[in-house]
Amino acid sequence: MKKGGLGRGLGALIKDSAETEQESQSGVTMVRASHIRANRWQPRRSFDDEALRELTASIQEHGVLQPLLVRTCDDGYELIAGERRLRASQAAGLESLPVLITGASDSDAVEIALIENLQREDLNILEEAEGYQTLGDQFNMTQEQIAQRVGKPRASVANALRLLALPTEIRQLVSSGDLSAGHAKIISGIEIEQEQLFFAQLTVREGLSVRELERRIKKARRAPRKPRAVRYDVPSEHMKYISDRLHTFFGTSVRVSPSRTYANGKKGKGSIEIDFYSNEELDRILEVLGLTED
Repeated sequence: MKKGGLGRGLGALIKDSAETEQESQSGVTMVRASHIRANRWQPRRSFDDEALRELTASIQEHGVLQPLLVRTCDDGYELIAGERRLRASQAAGLESLPVLITGASDSDAVEIALIENLQREDLNILEEAEGYQTLGDQFNMTQEQIAQRVGKPRASVANALRLLALPTEIRQLVSSGDLSAGHAKIISGIEIEQEQLFFAQLTVREGLSVRELERRIKKARRAPRKPRAVRYDVPSEHMKYISDRLHTFFGTSVRVSPSRTYANGKKGKGSIEIDFYSNEELDRILEVLGLTED
C-alpha cells in the first residue's frame, strides 16, 4: 500500500488541523504520559504482544523517535495517533513523551487514526469496517465521502461495511486470523446465517482457499440438472467477461444469466441481477443508468 495514496494523507490532515492552534502549541512538546488519555476513536482493537515488547525494548534504549499526535482536552491531552508508542512508552516507564499538539476536530481525529493504521496495514478488515462505520454514523458521511477521505474505492468501503453484518462467531474468526478478509467477503454474500456459519467452519476445518470456498458454495447452490438438453446462447467465458465489466461499471455485484435454447426449440429467458444494500446505493445505480428524477 502506498504511503501517499490514502485520501489527503496524514501530512495534509495534520497541517489542516494544526492551522487552528496557537503558535505556542506548534512543534514538539514534552508532556507527562499520565496526562495523555486513550483515543476514543481508535479503530484498532488488537495489539500484537511480541511487537509491543520489541517496541518497548527499543524505546528503553533509544527513546521515542517519533512524536505522538494529540489534541487538548479538559483533563490534559487526547491521543489521536501513536497508541502503540504510548503503550510501549508506559511499559518502558517513561514519565514524559514528545507530542505534536493539533486542533483536530472529532471527524479529523477519527480520520487521522484510521488513515495512520491503514497506511501501516495494521488493521484487520473488521477494524477497518468499524472505522468506516464511525465516520458514517458519528459524522453523517456517505460511503462515497468516506471512500474519498481515506483514498479507497467506494466498493471497497461498501464491501468492508457488509462484513459487520456477519454473525459474531464469524467476525471472531476474522479477528483471530482464522478466516481471511477474502473468505469473509465470499461468506457475506450468502443470505442464510446457518449457511454462513457452515461454510465458515468448513473453511477453517479444511483450510480452504478463497477459490476453493467459492467452488464449494457454487456446487452447493447448483440446481439439479434437468433431463432435457439445453444450450446457453452466450458462452460461459463471455458471460464471465460481461459480469466482470458490469461489476466494474456499477461498483457492486452483478449476476448475469444467459438466455437458453432447449432441444425442442423453445427459449428460456436470461437475466441481470444488480445488488444494492441501501437507498443510497440504489440512487447511485439509478444515476449511473441515467434514471434520475428531473
